[in-house]
Amino acid sequence: MDHAETYLKDLQDALAVLDLDQVKKARQALSEARAEGKQIFVCGNGGSASTASHLATDLGKGASQASAEAFKVMSLTDNIAWITALANDMSYEHVFVEQLRNFAQQGDVLLAISASGNSPNVIKAVEFANQQGLTTLGWTGFDGGRLASLVDLPIVVDSHHMGRVEDVHIVLMHLVCYYFMES
Repeated sequence: MDHAETYLKDLQDALAVLDLDQVKKARQALSEARAEGKQIFVCGNGGSASTASHLATDLGKGASQASAEAFKVMSLTDNIAWITALANDMSYEHVFVEQLRNFAQQGDVLLAISASGNSPNVIKAVEFANQQGLTTLGWTGFDGGRLASLVDLPIVVDSHHMGRVEDVHIVLMHLVCYYFMES
């Protein structure tokens, strides 16, 4: 097989073992947050930051317009001035925690995305969210890293390839968002 065939086969294998019960539970957690008027926060680094931003867009626009109830969703990756100020004056590890400190309330939801499951700023955000009584969801890959053991609801992609983990996270994002758009 050539590279493209191998890549797609491995991606199909990772998708084939995706835990759909966990996906349903994630959708349920987001649905309950919307029904209760709770805030949903999303975060990640690099490609996962882009997925977090995309997820916030799809929930905030598409999924909200498809229903009488809107999602109160915020990507903690999108305010670059705030992120760089926090990173410069405190540390990069605190860029999500400090935003949560300003907005998060008990009963809100944090969906943290980290392909490795070990991003220090994502881990700190989850630890803070757990202390504040937020429901925590984590999307990760590889062996789940610390993230999988810290969140209330982990979804671990069965792959040790960064690109394929990120690919499945995009599929997860669409499984969640289009559920609300098309139901």
